[in-house]
Amino acid sequence: MFMLTLLPALVTALTVFLLLFTAFKVGQARGKHSVKAPAISGHPDFERAWRVQMNTLEASVMFLPSLWLAGHFGNPGIAGILGLLWLLARIWYAAAYLRDAARRHMPFTIGLLLTVMLAAWGLIAVLHDMWLLAAVPHVG
Repeated sequence: MFMLTLLPALVTALTVFLLLFTAFKVGQARGKHSVKAPAISGHPDFERAWRVQMNTLEASVMFLPSLWLAGHFGNPGIAGILGLLWLLARIWYAAAYLRDAARRHMPFTIGLLLTVMLAAWGLIAVLHDMWLLAAVPHVG
């Protein structure tokens, strides 16, 4: 059970490596297709790699705080499992988008739903704890 409480931290570390991997893929595509920085358009393969990186970065900004709120104020084991599912969905998304942009919709939707679930759970858990604190008389 103790290891489940560490899942949000593991998922966070793995998310950082996913972000590093997507940045690497952009650099690789820049070199392969001679797209010089700071250009963000060029060969379609480069543009897909760049969109994967940007979309993953954008998704991570919403996902990571949601993961930690749900893990801290809710249940870290369940939040971590949902986080692992999000990570798998993002890897699926990246692989699908790099091959064919039309194939990205299902993994994108799954990742988005997992983020919404974690965000809603985190918000509800925080509000619940705030309500409990307000309901308990404080001795001053």
